[in-house]
Amino acid sequence: MATRTRKRATARTRGVKKAAAKKSTNNRKKTNNKKAAEARRPQRRQPETLRLRSIMPSLTTNDLETSIEFYTDVLGFVIGERWNDNGKLTGVGLKAGSCELGLSQDDWAKGRDRRKGEGIRIFCETVQDVDALAARIKAAGHRLTQEPTTQSWGVRSIGLDDPDGFHWTIYREL
Repeated sequence: MATRTRKRATARTRGVKKAAAKKSTNNRKKTNNKKAAEARRPQRRQPETLRLRSIMPSLTTNDLETSIEFYTDVLGFVIGERWNDNGKLTGVGLKAGSCELGLSQDDWAKGRDRRKGEGIRIFCETVQDVDALAARIKAAGHRLTQEPTTQSWGVRSIGLDDPDGFHWTIYREL
């Protein structure tokens, strides 16, 4: 009986050694594949370039409540955060899908006649039906600056301005 046990133990040891050898070969292959992938990867510039995970522009508004209504009721953003100063609403963080937008009430420190939105166009990509979005925006009583249009570069887009004159283009790839 001792001989059988020893034979089984020897067979198990051989099996373990074979498995370890195979694992070692696989690890070498993985290491070689990893090194090859790293060699193909472009080298990072130094100093290292900026890499962002998200961006949240914040727009200053003349009338925060009017802007909140536009962005939530007309475009369909949802309020994620509210910012208060001594009990007075001074801004909000809005969300649409994975994107965020901040709105804040102008404190008028730079004058009440300051124009907003000039020279700024915000482009947004969606997977939604652009024609249906256009219909919803119009049904909410807002005017489009560009009706649904198929562009030569392969998108369908609409254009509109918010209450402060910030220009928006919403598009979907075709």
